[in-house]
Amino acid sequence: MAIIKRSEGVKIHFELMPKGAGKDAVSRITRFMDWIENNDQKIYEPDLAAYRDLLLEDLAPSSAAAHLATIRGSYKKIVGSNQYRDAVEVAIIDALEAAGQPYSIADREAAVNRIIERTKNAINPNLSRVSVTKNQDNPDSDYHRLTARQAEALLKAPGVNTLQGLRDTSLIALMLATGIRAAEAAALEVIDLRQSLGGELALHVRHGKGDKGRLIPYGDMDWILIIIDAWTQAAGIHEGAVFRGFYAGYTTVRNSALTTRAIQDILAGYSVPINGDLVTITPHDLRRTYARLNYEIGMDLISIQQNLGHASLKTTQGYIGVMDASARRPVMVIEFDLSALKGK
Repeated sequence: MAIIKRSEGVKIHFELMPKGAGKDAVSRITRFMDWIENNDQKIYEPDLAAYRDLLLEDLAPSSAAAHLATIRGSYKKIVGSNQYRDAVEVAIIDALEAAGQPYSIADREAAVNRIIERTKNAINPNLSRVSVTKNQDNPDSDYHRLTARQAEALLKAPGVNTLQGLRDTSLIALMLATGIRAAEAAALEVIDLRQSLGGELALHVRHGKGDKGRLIPYGDMDWILIIIDAWTQAAGIHEGAVFRGFYAGYTTVRNSALTTRAIQDILAGYSVPINGDLVTITPHDLRRTYARLNYEIGMDLISIQQNLGHASLKTTQGYIGVMDASARRPVMVIEFDLSALKGK
């Protein structure tokens, strides 16, 4: 008897999207499912090497690797379940009956096992591996860590003579003084501005990355609250979201909080001079600036890590960056008579 070869004619239906998937997972899996549908791929036997090549056309290798890791992770949870085996078995029975082929229980089991094995083979990382270059060092141009003077220039850029300028100055001041993420700034409420930690006036981040809350002492930077108070009073904000958008004309404040994207756009509207060029700054540049400046004045690494909400001390060290490369500057151990080049 001829059992269906290479899973031809089998239509298996299962849900690849895990319950409670985060925003990144939803985006990645949705993109993958669109590709499956538009390229006549078998969802139970995807060509992940081809999908990898497609991703690399417009994504960095690290991002493509992250996409594929999300997809493989979802497959692994499904393929090892009884629900997947049941779905495959139903599909095999339907396909065999539609083809008019007689089959035994043993034949059916063999076909089911073959499809499950082919699915496992398809998601094998070795078949669609992405080569990601790991850098020991990053050039200074990759990220921006502002000096104190450059941070002051950025803080002055919006001005405080308009409602919009006052809001933007408040936002920049808070991010420089606490190192919070854009999403954390967007989620801040008035009540969060003045909390305490061991008797220290502190900012309360209720939901940081990984839904981990933390308190960040202001220390000597508590003067930034005067700017924020000026903004909230001028905007008539007494509770709820601290940072909000405007209706057309920038004179009437919305009730809703700024989005993370809006905060990124606000920062992109200002620039500071760095090495003779006017440069726009990102929210993560302000986090790196916070890490570097506080490390330079003597704050210990663990404290910086806790304030930034990093799970790994290595991540914090990366934010601080290379402090002094002069120790790696070689002396002239090899000489050459350059006068030989005269007249060339």
